[in-house]
Amino acid sequence: MAGINKVIIVGRLGNNPELKTLSPGNMVATFSVATSESWVKDGQKQEKTEWHRIVVWGKQAENCSKYLAKGRQVYIEGRLQTRQWEDQQGQKKYSTEIVANTVQFLGGQNESTSHNYSNNNNNNTSHSDDFASQDFGPEPKFDTSEEIPF
Repeated sequence: MAGINKVIIVGRLGNNPELKTLSPGNMVATFSVATSESWVKDGQKQEKTEWHRIVVWGKQAENCSKYLAKGRQVYIEGRLQTRQWEDQQGQKKYSTEIVANTVQFLGGQNESTSHNYSNNNNNNTSHSDDFASQDFGPEPKFDTSEEIPF
């Protein structure tokens, strides 16, 4: 039986997307997204932030580069992928990232505006539009002066 590899996150960009053109019409954008959770332990509020590396391909990458910026809230749907390489000292390095197939821009200059860009061929985005009207709870806290740990 085949497994399922699906990730859905809503968070804030930790940096502006970096767009690279690999060949004409073949673009890739990378950026990081912060998600946070909070809880109360022994009467004290605790908070944990996770950083996620996002990779977006094609026209969707160009749109992310054009419309997203550090601090902007975004909905990401995709799959996990781990890459391996060797550094200059011959050490094996690993990076786990989310390869996005749906990116929905949330909030922004006009809080009522959201844009959905998907790599799905069927162009049926009605399920993603439902998320724009849902209450995801409090937005993750994001300090724009924080450095990204990778």
